[in-house]
Amino acid sequence: MESWVYAAPLFQYSTIPTFGLFVMSSLRRLYYDLFSKIYDVIIRLHSRDIEGSLRRFIVERTNLSKGEKGLDLCTGTGSVAMELAKPVGEDGLVVGLDFSRGMLKKAKKKAKKFQIDHLHLVQANASQLPFKGSSFQGVTCSHAFYELKGEERAIAISEVARVLRGGGRFCLMEHAKPEKAFVRFLFYVRIFFLGSKDAKKFLMEEGSIFGERFKNITKMMSPTRKSKLIYGEKGGE
Repeated sequence: MESWVYAAPLFQYSTIPTFGLFVMSSLRRLYYDLFSKIYDVIIRLHSRDIEGSLRRFIVERTNLSKGEKGLDLCTGTGSVAMELAKPVGEDGLVVGLDFSRGMLKKAKKKAKKFQIDHLHLVQANASQLPFKGSSFQGVTCSHAFYELKGEERAIAISEVARVLRGGGRFCLMEHAKPEKAFVRFLFYVRIFFLGSKDAKKFLMEEGSIFGERFKNITKMMSPTRKSKLIYGEKGGE
């Protein structure tokens, strides 16, 4: 049993372990389970990131090295997690965590197809991470953190700080506000129906959520100019 996991060993392909009680409604989980079937296509079209430059962009800023451990929150179909597996190499380990089993099943198929042996998948809440403190050298979350409700988001930040080692980076990528009025309107409609009432404010002031737990907070635009990256380093312990 891995000593840095609370309850059970991680499984690679045959089983996706489930931890904790789920904060989000069963209706929202069903939405993401169904959405997983077209998720990759929609994300590529929305971000205009056909070549995967956004994944490389966030992973490079995570600054992981060979043999280290990385965690990808709200991993979806595992695209960022699989990119994160490259710098840590086979001697390292990456965990992709999501509350949607449908998303994780899609991620499992992709990981198996590309024979990524050091990627493990876990079904759990971002606000209830089933890992011991100081387990990872880097944590990522791409285009999903804004969907968490305010209280859950604050708890999730505390959880990220808990599982990160001192000096480790939390890299958070979110959508930049659409420039065109109609597209911006549709974007806010989606946020409203996802149930996060303060998501609009979060997307404008996301840097403030890092609080006192992180230092050297940096914000930059992505190569596509459609997303923004905010990252910070956990203070020494």
